[in-house]
Amino acid sequence: MEYAYISTIGQDSHRFVEEIFDPSVNGLMLGGYKVPFDRQFQANSDGDVILHAITNAISGLTGVNILGGAADKICLEQGIKDSRVYLEEAIKYLGDASITHVSMTIECLRPKLKEHIPSIKESVASLLGISASHVGITATTGEGLTGFGRGEGIQVFVIMTFKVPEV
Repeated sequence: MEYAYISTIGQDSHRFVEEIFDPSVNGLMLGGYKVPFDRQFQANSDGDVILHAITNAISGLTGVNILGGAADKICLEQGIKDSRVYLEEAIKYLGDASITHVSMTIECLRPKLKEHIPSIKESVASLLGISASHVGITATTGEGLTGFGRGEGIQVFVIMTFKVPEV
C-alpha cells in the first residue's frame, strides 16, 4: 500500500480572566495536563489552547469542523467542558489516517512552562496514541510583542503530520 504524509496546522488562543484564583486549587489545562496558575481562561470550555490547536489541525486533514461545530453542541448543550472530549471527537474522523508527529509552539509570558513541558508532552502523546518522542514543544514570550507575550493569555500553533493511505 502507498502512503502520503500530510502536514496540517492548527492554532488557538485564549485571554485570561481578570480574577485571581488560588493556584493550589485552580490552574490551566494545557495539553490535558493541569498547570498551577492563579488565572483561568475566558472560555466556554476549559480553554485548553493546546488541545484546541491540535483539534483544529486534525480538522485541517479531515475537513470536519469540530471547534465551532460539534464541540459547541457538546459544550453548550451537554455541558461538557473537557477539551479532551472535543479532541476524541476529532480523532473519530481520521479513518485510516494515523498521527505520526505533532510539534507546537506556545506563546505566553506566564505561567512559566519549562518545568511542565515533559508532563504536557506525556499527556498529549497519551491522548494521541503516539510516543512522547513524537511530540515537540517549544515555548516563547515573543519578546512581549503581542498580548500573549505581555501576559494577557496564551497562543498555540501546532503542526501535525499524518500518514494517509493513498486511494
